[in-house]
Parts: sequence; C-alpha cells; structure tokens
Amino acid sequence: MPLQNRVDPFGDIHAVGARGLFTGNRGVIHDPATKTLLSRRWATKAWIICECEFRGRRREVMGRNAPSGNAGWTELFFLDEVTALAAGHRPCFYCRRSRAKEFAECYADAFGIAGPRATEIDARLHGERLASGGSLQAVGKAEIARLPDGAMMAVGHRAFTLHRGKLWEWDFEGWRHESVDPAELGPDAKLLTPPTTLAVLRSGFRPIWHPSIGD
Repeated sequence: MPLQNRVDPFGDIHAVGARGLFTGNRGVIHDPATKTLLSRRWATKAWIICECEFRGRRREVMGRNAPSGNAGWTELFFLDEVTALAAGHRPCFYCRRSRAKEFAECYADAFGIAGPRATEIDARLHGERLASGGSLQAVGKAEIARLPDGAMMAVGHRAFTLHRGKLWEWDFEGWRHESVDPAELGPDAKLLTPPTTLAVLRSGFRPIWHPSIGD
C-alpha cells in the first residue's frame, strides 16, 4: 500500500506508487506510528525541494527519523522540479545549495532585492501557494504564449505546462504531450505556478524536468 506522500502540481498530497525525481518537506505532518498524514498539510512556511540521495544518508519514510526518536520531517515526493515549483516549493539550501542560490539570485533579479533571505522568499510564497490558501489567477491567450518553460496552468483538475512551445499534461507517471495549441486552453485556464516563482522563471531559473518530457 503506497504511503500518502506524493505531491501534485496543485500542492495536494496523494498515495500513489510512482515516486518521482525529488523529495522535500513542509515540516512534520505525519504520525510515525501509523505512517499516515496528520490533518495539517504544513508545519512551516519553508516548503523545500530536496535530493532523494544525499551523502549516503538513509531514512525510514514517514517513520521516526529525528535524533530524539520522534517523527522528524515528513518526506514528500515530486515528479520533478517543475511539479514541486508549481506546488509552491523551492530548492533546499542544505542538500541543494547551488540550486537554492541560483533560485535566490533569480529572485533577487526579478524583484530588485539584494541578498534575499530564505525566510523572505518563503513568506512571499506562502501567501501565494494554492495549498496554503493562495488563489489561482486567470491567464489569457496572449499571456500563455509568453509564459516561460516550466510555468504550469490548470484547467479544471488537469495541469499543463509549456515546454519549447508545446503543451504537455502532467501525470504522476510523467508528462504527456497534448496536440493542442496552447492558445486553445481558453478562458478557463488559470496560472498554477505561484506568481513569485513565475517571476523567478522569467529571470532565468531553469527547472529540472522528468525524462518523459523527451529531452
């Protein structure tokens, strides 16, 4: 039985078999005795994207991983960085320091802020993430054509992204190419990637894609 720890682009957490390329967390949100989620879906504003392998360390997923014998942070999993960014996460400054610094540099460029702190970035993202109370913004046809690669949109319960001018639909197993002109998403399309992250993408941050995208 899969554990409930796989995150979709909307920020919701599901129990599915496929793991994805990255792990990450939002603090402690599980009961280690039952390996089930608590009612809360975050315990910190720092929603991060981590490496699945780091310095040979081993963890019991959704187990007791704190030195005290308590839960430790709850391992969540993402198809790829594009997915995690859409859900409102950002790279970890500990296990993915170079990527986190790159994200922060693009953030600084986007907003004209010298040396932004992680707490500042997290606070801004926390007000925009759909899963922490943010709202989706409508996106018009003209704007869709100008979105950077890796920006995600929602049409109902379906999530899409643009990659090199082509539209791809998200799935837990990977990206599925859609033979639809991006402009045809129509008036129901809404931006899924938080505005702050969208600005970071526009400033040159290039997210890591699942191999199913075909590169």
